[in-house]
Amino acid sequence: MSDLTKLKISEARDGLKEGKFSSRELIAAHLTAMGSAKGMNAFITETLDKAVDGATKSDDRRAKGDVGKLEGIPLAIKDLFCTKGVLTTAGSHILDGFTPQYESTVTTNLWNEGAVMLGKVNLDEFAMGSSNETSFYGNVVNPWRRTTDDQPLVPGGSSGGSASAVASNIAMGATGTDTGGSIRQPAAFTGIVGMKPTYGRCSRWGVVAFASSLDQAGPMTRSVQDAAIMLEAMCGFDPKDSTSVDMAVPNFEAALTGDIRGLKVGIPKEYRLDGISSEISALWEKGIEWLKNAGAEIVDISLPHTKYALPAYYIIAPAEASSNLARYDGVRFGLRVEGESLDDMYSKTRGEGFGEEVKRRLLIGTYALSAGYYDAYYLKAQKVRARIADDFKEAYKSVDVILTPTTPSAAFAFGEKGDDPLEMYLNDVFTVPASLAGLPGISVPAGLSADGLPLGLQILGRPFDEETVLRAAGVLEKAAEFTATPTAWWRG
Repeated sequence: MSDLTKLKISEARDGLKEGKFSSRELIAAHLTAMGSAKGMNAFITETLDKAVDGATKSDDRRAKGDVGKLEGIPLAIKDLFCTKGVLTTAGSHILDGFTPQYESTVTTNLWNEGAVMLGKVNLDEFAMGSSNETSFYGNVVNPWRRTTDDQPLVPGGSSGGSASAVASNIAMGATGTDTGGSIRQPAAFTGIVGMKPTYGRCSRWGVVAFASSLDQAGPMTRSVQDAAIMLEAMCGFDPKDSTSVDMAVPNFEAALTGDIRGLKVGIPKEYRLDGISSEISALWEKGIEWLKNAGAEIVDISLPHTKYALPAYYIIAPAEASSNLARYDGVRFGLRVEGESLDDMYSKTRGEGFGEEVKRRLLIGTYALSAGYYDAYYLKAQKVRARIADDFKEAYKSVDVILTPTTPSAAFAFGEKGDDPLEMYLNDVFTVPASLAGLPGISVPAGLSADGLPLGLQILGRPFDEETVLRAAGVLEKAAEFTATPTAWWRG
């Protein structure tokens, strides 16, 4: 039964359809795998009874011929999505005991398509982090280890719990959220596929907010086909979300034709950074060659404002966070630390409830929005953001997609970058520009480092052209033939 955990979503879907196994058997195999992977710390809350009940109901629906796109498929949910009756923490002490009485739109869509929840997975606190070291519930551990030593490695962030759960076969897929790279970067670090759709493609309603103009939900899976299947189930217009775009949801899986002849692929010169790992550069060249051999036309392009993306992002995102997180004050929900006055209660609750990285970003954001600095920092960053978006618009006049590395390095060990916030923020150097422009992007595992760690390549596309992004990603995935898996150290 343990072999069931190695199936991809598409394979499990076919197996269930052919009656080779039931959803209850599929869920049981994953619950057993979860039980043997406690040392990874991927889950904050396991919903075992809910999973068994969901599988039973799924089998009943299947017997009646009522089958959804993800019927009976076990998924992990990033603990940023509100789930009715299930603890939702955002990885923070300040949300202790918060049990929503409503369900996020994305998870509602998944349950409507028959998916089964295994539990809520760990993340950087309020999605602020690139290594999953800022969670109140402890670090998530990457299932991969270097071949040269046995040091525990970070899984990337903020969707590190989602990434590790999928990479270690304890969930077939997982939801993630991407604000500046928080789906794509951990996907690259753990050797899986991570997709950020266009901003507005997936509803943000019921997702705990970090930076409202950037946050976007997306799937994390073990193949491009699985990402297409899961994305179609997740997205759709939602009148409860003012940023949700009212447009038809394509059949993303049907877009995976394997044919990219004539497709124009842009290679931005600004992504050839000084100090980039030679392994990353070599892999990027391989990716260019793979797409060229498949019939694509390679076009050199320029995105001149790329170098300003990180500084602009680290003004805009903290500024929006300082506004969004003002609601956590101990009055209505979550943690409350009593004080001598209302202001004292606010101060003590927020002081004890928020971690160091969240406090750092709140201070940066509040400063950037303060009188006398709003124009100098926040408004200027928004103008830079518009220039970055214009760069992409101009590039897409001559190309269909853009190919870049996903990260500047492979996964690193715990504590390696934690003392230097700037070095940590540089992990998002390749992912942030597309986030600022609201574009779709996908990370595909494409090779291994000299230390035996996964490396990813990223494909970016035009707004709401996820179909072309997925089509190119499918070709890249096939050419890369990435079949490496982590050694199961967590099972002893």
